[in-house]
Amino acid sequence: MSEPPNIQHLFAGTEVSRDEDGASLREHVFVLKVLSGPDKGIEIGVAQRTVTVGTLPTSDLKLTDGRISRRHCEIERVEDSYKIRDLGSTNGTDVDGVRVVEAALAPGALIRVGGTEIIFRPKKRWVRVPPSESDNFHGLVGASRPMRDIFGLLERIAPSDLTVLLVGETGTGKEIAARALHTGSRRASGPFVVVDCGAVAPTLVESELFGHERGAFTGAEAPRTGAFCYANGGTVFLDEIGELPAELQPKLLRALDRREVKPLGGSKAINIDVRVIAATNRDLSREVERGAFRRDLYFRLAEVVVGLPSLRERLEDMGLLCDTLLTQIAPELRQPVPRDWVAILKEYEWPGNVRELRNYLRRAAIEIEAGNTSLDSMPPMAARAIPGGSRPGEIDLSVPLVEARKQWTAPYEKAYLTKLLTQAEHDLDEAARLGGMHRKSLERLLRHAGLWPVKKGRS
Repeated sequence: MSEPPNIQHLFAGTEVSRDEDGASLREHVFVLKVLSGPDKGIEIGVAQRTVTVGTLPTSDLKLTDGRISRRHCEIERVEDSYKIRDLGSTNGTDVDGVRVVEAALAPGALIRVGGTEIIFRPKKRWVRVPPSESDNFHGLVGASRPMRDIFGLLERIAPSDLTVLLVGETGTGKEIAARALHTGSRRASGPFVVVDCGAVAPTLVESELFGHERGAFTGAEAPRTGAFCYANGGTVFLDEIGELPAELQPKLLRALDRREVKPLGGSKAINIDVRVIAATNRDLSREVERGAFRRDLYFRLAEVVVGLPSLRERLEDMGLLCDTLLTQIAPELRQPVPRDWVAILKEYEWPGNVRELRNYLRRAAIEIEAGNTSLDSMPPMAARAIPGGSRPGEIDLSVPLVEARKQWTAPYEKAYLTKLLTQAEHDLDEAARLGGMHRKSLERLLRHAGLWPVKKGRS
């Protein structure tokens, strides 16, 4: 069967692969075709996780059969399988001739609602998403191939309502990516509400998400609107979703599935219309395997998973990032970061990623504004020596001592070895003698510093 003309290009439960031509997405798509009844011949192809069937104008499959209820039934994908659920219809739902309340759907299943018969055909397909031609996506910046691959993917999924799970180290720009998806969506004019699940006390997370009524708990002297209601018509960004308490995970799943929330202490459910984007710096799939995170909630949140690269994986973006961030920090400067500074910044591993770079450039902007653009004027980097220098930076006690020591010594060792090789004219025996070490020790240090093999001079 050829693809229906009104296929919805969404990516519920996609798998993402990347190669030299860009990203590929494997969609879970299914086709519903009306075989009999007043709407015979209607055929839709959909890829969203849940599809409603009924006579309501907002139904995904809108039918005119008078024996069909306004919200008759829904079809839901659960991981790699599908199920159908009757929504309390007047005349019931049959699957392959059997009346059901909820049942699994096999390929080719015949669904009867009222006087209408529908055939269900699931399929999977790979969709090529080429790299973006832009070096910017609504505030995310990067010209490197990893970033342009991500921009291509974000451009593709932004207009949809799919839940997106953003994965990456701390400081890689997950909140910026979430805002970019919101800005690029049909919900851009609606609210963008952030809930940091790791920053809110576990006892208050439910109230933060769903709200509470007066007297719901000690100290609840006034009702509170939760994030999901406040963001109605917009986007909720659940940062550090891996920190969500286990007892709240089924409640979040219910809210996502039913599109309704019940405030703490309340008796009535409130309908919501929001898109959910979540983020984590943890391996949630591993958390699922060890039972720390609900499998069904993970798959509900991870309709599309987007991995953001660390800064050390895209150092070629350093110049563009520095200039962009400096313009944001000090727009009056109207000059780029000195290129020799950029070259040195590329030698740093940036454990705090773009967030750390931004903080560093706040200090650098002071020197640049004063006209101090020589290498000696370069501000020290936190917990590390500037390559070729010896000034201590700010000490970050959140970094373990062993790692801090590596961060401190690695740039100096590389600068020392580079100068040692130059002094010895790249003669390894002479360099070992000058450095007071055995040649094997020198070779080991050169490998560790990324200076091996030595290509010039005799070895």
